[in-house]
Amino acid sequence: MSTERVKDLLTSRASIDVLVELVKIDPNGLSRAGRIDYLAALEKQGAWLQALMQIAIVAVAGAEPTADQGAFSRVDEPEREEIASTLNLAPITAQSRIDVARVLTSHLPATCSALANGEISSAQATVIAKESAALLRRGIDPDQLRYLESEAIAYSEFHTPSQVTNKVRSLVAKMAPIDFEVEVAEAKLGRRVTLTPQPHGMAQIMALLPAIEAQTIWLAIDKLAHTNRESLARDSGQQVFKASSKSSSSGTDKCPPIHVGEPCVVDHEDDSFTHSFDIAAHELPGFIRENLEPLTLDQLRADAFAQIAAKFLVDGEGDGQTHGRPVTLNLTLDLPTFLGLQENPGVLDGYGEIPASAARLLATDAKWKRFITDPITGNLMDYGRLTYLPPQALVDFVVARDRRCRFPGCRQPARVCDIDHAIPWEDGGGTSPENLGLLCRRHHRMKTHGGWGLRSFEDGACEWTSPQGKVFRIAARRVDELA
Repeated sequence: MSTERVKDLLTSRASIDVLVELVKIDPNGLSRAGRIDYLAALEKQGAWLQALMQIAIVAVAGAEPTADQGAFSRVDEPEREEIASTLNLAPITAQSRIDVARVLTSHLPATCSALANGEISSAQATVIAKESAALLRRGIDPDQLRYLESEAIAYSEFHTPSQVTNKVRSLVAKMAPIDFEVEVAEAKLGRRVTLTPQPHGMAQIMALLPAIEAQTIWLAIDKLAHTNRESLARDSGQQVFKASSKSSSSGTDKCPPIHVGEPCVVDHEDDSFTHSFDIAAHELPGFIRENLEPLTLDQLRADAFAQIAAKFLVDGEGDGQTHGRPVTLNLTLDLPTFLGLQENPGVLDGYGEIPASAARLLATDAKWKRFITDPITGNLMDYGRLTYLPPQALVDFVVARDRRCRFPGCRQPARVCDIDHAIPWEDGGGTSPENLGLLCRRHHRMKTHGGWGLRSFEDGACEWTSPQGKVFRIAARRVDELA
């Protein structure tokens, strides 16, 4: 089977005939590019089968929920147990599948059609249905639902299911800002912190918090973890270690107490270690030293969580700067809403939409920077500075424009990304908005050493070409859009 035939099957309408032909193909006999097309063609057929699955689920469960049969009866009890048993699902999962199928088949015809044609995946169709279900319960206007559906389908073409979820939630917040305010206020009443004991001397802290407070805590933890890592690694002869879970070969030697997962500094010259927080030196037995591994950043964040204090971000040790700027909370809010003339949601970078009241509260105690956006597209056009400082001003512009890694589907935030020249400096690439963009370290390496090509455009859009010649276009990002 030729690679060209697989490409034809990929562009063909999903059907049983196409599926049968694909089943007969051995992908190992195809070229590298042909194997990618084969995988995409199977995904398209899988979406078609999932569209049929929605119809079949509704045929079993019915288009409407079963009437409540008493205080001890649950809606759809017989039907969901039938489906759960047949598909080997947990009852709650079966009920979720039923709910999604009903919404898709009864209220989202365009989504069903896109799924059947392989234009969106089953996961994308599911998130569209789940987000729409809440609106249907509130009695959304049919025209608004059609608009929401069309926007979500179009957005799905080049975005992951989680990004589609963020997009739909953003649209919903903008369509009904007052309802959004009420929902956020009700959700805030459920904020809590719980402590759950875990085995082996551990415990788990779970916090459900308003987005602003949660984002602040995370930024503080991340900043302190990086500061500690730099401090512990400052001396060239030292490394940061953790105790490994490997069992030791001998069991009688006594050793000083070590809390597993807490950072220690091991000095290779005198075989001593110093706890990063308790500066008492001890002898480190050989059998423990042999089973030490470098601490991960996740472990350092856990340690930082134990250290954190409310005032750390203000006067903590170390600059904690990223791209030349200290740690910040980035909020996008239009001027009329800031002045109280409108109630449009703000966008908290790293989280998403927050209600206008919360955004105004956050904005009252903030240092503001002016950004000029295109009123039609929302894309960043200019970084508003009265004086032009080329290095930092350009970095500020690129960070504000891109906000995260520009690789398809990547959500790594700006603070962990590199400023990359699309056309390398040594190859004649300029240091300009058109040629600069944010890339996380992994995708930066893929571009430099992994055979991926990148074309960059001044508005922040870019075009990636895989080693097999597949092209992925990333559109310019609106400043007020998170997903």
